[in-house]
Amino acid sequence: MPGTSTAGPQAGFCTNPLAYRRPLSRMGKSITPCFWEITMYRKCLAEFIGTFWLVLGGCGSAVLAAAFPGVGIGLAGVSLAFGLTVLTGAYALGPISGGHFNPAVTVGLWAGGRFPARQIVPYIVVQVCGAITAAAVLYLIASGKPGFDLAGGFASNGYGEHSPGGYSLTAALVTEVVMTFMFVLIILGATHTRAPVGFAGLAIGLALTLVHLISIPVTNTSVNPARSTGPALFVGGWALAQLWLFWLAPLLGGVLAGALYRSVLERDVTEPAVEGQPEVGLRPVRH
Repeated sequence: MPGTSTAGPQAGFCTNPLAYRRPLSRMGKSITPCFWEITMYRKCLAEFIGTFWLVLGGCGSAVLAAAFPGVGIGLAGVSLAFGLTVLTGAYALGPISGGHFNPAVTVGLWAGGRFPARQIVPYIVVQVCGAITAAAVLYLIASGKPGFDLAGGFASNGYGEHSPGGYSLTAALVTEVVMTFMFVLIILGATHTRAPVGFAGLAIGLALTLVHLISIPVTNTSVNPARSTGPALFVGGWALAQLWLFWLAPLLGGVLAGALYRSVLERDVTEPAVEGQPEVGLRPVRH
C-alpha cells in the first residue's frame, strides 16, 4: 500500500501517511502532497458523495414520495429507491473508493480482509458527514411544504412504539443484525475475483432493495449507521435515544459476515473443474 512501502521517501511515498513533504521553495518547487494523502482525499470525497446520495435518495423517497396523494410509491418504491442509490453510486464512485457508503460495510470488509484498518476511521467520519448533509438538504426541501412536521419521523429508524409495525427491541436487534449480515455477505461474494465481472453493483443494489422490502415494517430499515444518524439528529428525542441500536446491530452484522466469509467461505476455495481440462480447479485461490 502507498505509504507503507519499504522503498522509503525516495520512491515518492511519505514515511508518515498523515504528513506532507516539506516544500523545496529554494529550488523553485511547489508543495507536493504525498501519494497517500491525495488518494485518501479522493476516496473520502467519493464516500461523502455516495453516502449523501444514498440518504437523500432513499430517505428522500420515504419523506417526499412514499405517501404522495394518488401516486405515492409506498414501501416497494422506497425499497427500490434505496437499492437504486447504491447501484448507481457503486458504478459511479466505486472505482474511486470501493463504494462503501456505510460504516457497517467498511468494518465488514475489514473483517473480511478486504480493507485496511488505518482507513476505517476516515471512511466512517465522511460517511456520517455525508448522511448529515443529506438530511439537512432533505429537511430544507421537506420543510418547504405547509404542514411539514418532524414528528412524522423524518425516515428515522426505531423500535417499540417507533417501529412502523410496533416491533420490539429484540425483533429490531435480530432484524438489523441478520439483514446487515446478509447484505455484507452478498457484497463480499459479488466482489470476489471469481464473481462475474461488472455485475457487483447490480447484485448489491438488488440486495439492498430486498433488505428494505423485508425490514421496513420492523425498523424502517437501517443496516447503515450513517443513514440512521442523519435523520435522527434532526428528529432528536426518541430517535437519538434509540440510535445506539442502529450502530450496534449493523456493525455487529457486518463484522460477523466478514469474519465468516474470510475464515470459512473464502478459505481454500478451488475453482470448479472444467470438462475436458482436468488441470483447472487444482489450484487454490490466492489471497
